[in-house]
Amino acid sequence: MSGVIAFQDDWIEQLYAQPAAQGRGIGGALLAIAQQGADQLQLWTFQRNARARRFYEARGFVPVEETDGSRNEEKEPDVRYLWTRAAGGH
Repeated sequence: MSGVIAFQDDWIEQLYAQPAAQGRGIGGALLAIAQQGADQLQLWTFQRNARARRFYEARGFVPVEETDGSRNEEKEPDVRYLWTRAAGGH
């Protein structure tokens, strides 16, 4: 297994590619599966995860909310991203 995506309705709960598979299109292919039947998708990632942020922003996701992390399990500042088909998503 090179990667996995878990999504329900318009929420992406997890998207992960094995380190050896990163940069080979696995994440993009998995994300495209979720986008196929969606008008919008949203997800949370940590503010400090610059690689994930670049990945999502390059695919049309925009940051819509930032928090101090007090509401997540890790207590890590996070950011919510939103992708909408109407905004020119794939």
